[in-house]
Amino acid sequence: MIRKYLNSDKPKIIELLRKNTPQYFDSSEEKDFEYYLDNEIEDYFVCEVNSEIIGAGGINYFTEQNLARISWDMIDPNSQGNGIGKKLTQYRINHLKEKENIELIVVRTTQLVCKFYEKMGFELEKVEKDFWAKGFDLYQMEMNIKTNANNV
Repeated sequence: MIRKYLNSDKPKIIELLRKNTPQYFDSSEEKDFEYYLDNEIEDYFVCEVNSEIIGAGGINYFTEQNLARISWDMIDPNSQGNGIGKKLTQYRINHLKEKENIELIVVRTTQLVCKFYEKMGFELEKVEKDFWAKGFDLYQMEMNIKTNANNV
């Protein structure tokens, strides 16, 4: 089940980030994530199975640019490879397709996960080495949801 994030979910979401560190996140990113949860959430969703949070991911809006950014995606390592990430990402893409003023979805990820987003229909826009932390390069990818009718 995918539902909106609640403030009471914060400890479980922080634990989810820690489970994905250092494989997908650098330990220095935890403070940024806590700040995001406390101050920058616009839409954030969690995926639950048997009342256990196994995934999470957000959306931030830049309506003046007609774009939205998928943000802070993470899946419990024990649930990776089971389609949870795909369902959560597609849920947010569908959510954004319903918004008249959003034309472009951007995801800022790493070299570790860019192939996943490529399979979801995102195209690589730019790369910046060691952007997030040493060994964690920025792979900025985008999907035009108004002109790309072939989205997954």
